[in-house]
Amino acid sequence: MKIDIQFVNIDTSESLKTYTTEKLNKLNEKHGMLIHADVFFKKENDPKRHGKICEIELSLSGPRVFASTNEKNYEVAVKHVINDLDRQLKKRKSVLKPYL
Repeated sequence: MKIDIQFVNIDTSESLKTYTTEKLNKLNEKHGMLIHADVFFKKENDPKRHGKICEIELSLSGPRVFASTNEKNYEVAVKHVINDLDRQLKKRKSVLKPYL
């Protein structure tokens, strides 16, 4: 699986890249149908929200899967997005199984 990580309006972080890559590789091992992942880390200056945004878009056979979250910490944001993607992939897998 190819992983592209982009940092928008923030400095790059090798530890965050490593953490995200590990999580995405575990997700790929679990589901095994992922082709490509686009990851975006953004910082938003909004006093009403937390401001640390993580967006992940996964390419696989069929429509793409997308999840985004806004948290107070990037690691927590990655964790929530991965959980959302896992839930979506489980649903996709259960829908595809009867037709295989």
